[in-house]
Amino acid sequence: MFTRLASLAGVRPGHRVLDVGCGTGYLSRIISPVAGADGYVTGIDPSVAMIDHARERAPANCSYQVGEGQALDFPDASFDVVVSSLAVHHIPADARADAAREMFRVLRPGGRVLIAESRPPGNPLLARVAGALFGPAMRHDPRDLLAGLLPDAGFTVEDEGELPIMLYYVRGVRPA
Repeated sequence: MFTRLASLAGVRPGHRVLDVGCGTGYLSRIISPVAGADGYVTGIDPSVAMIDHARERAPANCSYQVGEGQALDFPDASFDVVVSSLAVHHIPADARADAAREMFRVLRPGGRVLIAESRPPGNPLLARVAGALFGPAMRHDPRDLLAGLLPDAGFTVEDEGELPIMLYYVRGVRPA
């Protein structure tokens, strides 16, 4: 699933990639070899424990820092790709639009963004069970969570879809 997300993000050798809400850095570590020695991956997460865990496993071209998606401490247009996997639902609802605008700001013109969130099963009974077991991330359709988020921030949506194991993604581009 995460390998497919890395592919959908469109990372190429030499790209500068930002992973917003990187958690333990799992997706960053999958993207790292694609970006290669001439590229790099920077992960941010508000959890010190998650960042410490990510740093312990960081490849040479990955770095991690404590930070929040709605207040990115990077210059304008400093990344080629921005990814966020299973993190937007953790951002306070009133700050999600700010986070999307920040992703837009730090992405170079023509750069891509990929956001993925958990989606509940299509079967209503299984959806209730998943919601009870896994909490808020599985209680709501991510289309509701992500609808309008990228376009309202200035992105052009290129693609959206579902991946196996209950994942929904939306991919956009910052107009050149």
